[in-house]
Amino acid sequence: MIKEGVIVIPPTDVSAEKSQSVPDWIKNNAGWWADGTITDKEFVNGIQHLIKTGVISISSEVKSSDSLPVASDNSKIASLEAELEKCADIKQAYPRLNCEKTAKHAIEAYQIISNGQSYNAGPLIYYWTGLGTEGNSFEITESGQSILSIRILAFNTSTDNVSMMCTGPAVCNYDVWNGDKAFKYSGMDFTNGQIVVKPGTSEIFNMLFGPNIGYGGTTFEYDASKEYYFRISEPYGKVSIPLEMP
Repeated sequence: MIKEGVIVIPPTDVSAEKSQSVPDWIKNNAGWWADGTITDKEFVNGIQHLIKTGVISISSEVKSSDSLPVASDNSKIASLEAELEKCADIKQAYPRLNCEKTAKHAIEAYQIISNGQSYNAGPLIYYWTGLGTEGNSFEITESGQSILSIRILAFNTSTDNVSMMCTGPAVCNYDVWNGDKAFKYSGMDFTNGQIVVKPGTSEIFNMLFGPNIGYGGTTFEYDASKEYYFRISEPYGKVSIPLEMP
């Protein structure tokens, strides 16, 4: 599939820690990719993991990814939307809603991964599509309060569950930094202080920065002379995502 251009693998370095077997989550990914549950890029991340751990190797004869065709975004979206439409055939309410939730997540995940910039933090790859895209905005209200909304996808490339932790504004592994000051969230999606990302799957989360809600929080302030970053400081990895605010 790599040689024929069905999937495109970016340049991948082989880790010193090699594996001899294919993890179960990658085997599951193959089936999920085939039926459209996960995106091409999510599947490629699994293949990259196999290359990195030495389970598979890519011949030097394989063409550069720059010359390989990429699957049509329109056809992929159409396939995912068809899966969503199938949910309407489910008569029972809860299974139907669960089907719709899964299908909608697959569509949005594909769009975020396709259009976003990736940032590696240990076992998780974080994807962000930038301000001005769905769920990502910045404004200054009439009262002068700066409001920043961020929506990010995290994809788990490991064979274990990975927990993203944020138990409160004062104790949270995610904040915004302008070089001088860290700003704590005003609102977020973390249930009971964490979001668990299962192997080979993705989760999407939102964070809002604005008024101080207490509990060690801060009021978000905007200074056009400074550069702002969304910081991730988990035990398994750290990364700073440039927000490129106006």
